[in-house]
Order: sequence, then C-alpha cells, then structure tokens
Amino acid sequence: MKYLILLKYNPEWRAAWIGFSREEQAEMMELYAGFESALRERGEFIDADQLAGAEAAKTVSRTSEGVVATDAPFAELKEYLGGYYLVDVESEARAIEIAGWFPEADRGLVEIVPVMADAPGDA
Repeated sequence: MKYLILLKYNPEWRAAWIGFSREEQAEMMELYAGFESALRERGEFIDADQLAGAEAAKTVSRTSEGVVATDAPFAELKEYLGGYYLVDVESEARAIEIAGWFPEADRGLVEIVPVMADAPGDA
C-alpha cells in the first residue's frame, strides 16, 4: 500500500534550520539520508522532496472565463506543506511507524494519506 507522508511547513522549524551551523545541518541531512537508505533497503521508498515555500504556491481555479491562477490564500501558513515522502509499505501501521521517525512528529506536523489506488477498501 502506498502512503504519502506529508511534512507540514513550520516557520519555527525553518528558522531553527537556518540557525543551525553547517555541521549541524550536515548531521541532520545524514540522519535523513540514513533514513531514506533504510527505506530503500526494505523496498519501501518511492520518492521524497522538499517543497517551495507558500509564497511560490498558486491556487488554480477553472471558471467560465478559463483557468485562473492566483496567489494561494492559505488559511494558515503554518499548515502549508514543506515536503513529502511517498512510500510503499505493507500496512498502515508501518506507514505510521515511518511517519513517527520524523522530528516534525514531535510537533504534530506529520500526516499520512493513503494513495487512492491502494487505499483500504478500494481494491
């Protein structure tokens, strides 16, 4: 079953990251690289990436006048996505276990969403 692990954007986390020394940032990146390697070895890793900030996002609407893109009027910037992991795991429990690894989980900033084709009950 495929799950999208959503890492919410958090301005406090971003500010903390910018305040880290190069060595601290390198240590954090090594942690993430090790985590990804472990997922790859288990055949669970599909894709991951960081997303641009909310200032680069657009809301796209289709109206009678055509498709319109406007700056995204996010209700709460702190709820904007900062990145994602797409994993293929044997169960929802495993997706939760993986999502719990992220430091963002300490702040409740991680969500999982089943990919529709593999969602429970959609066989």
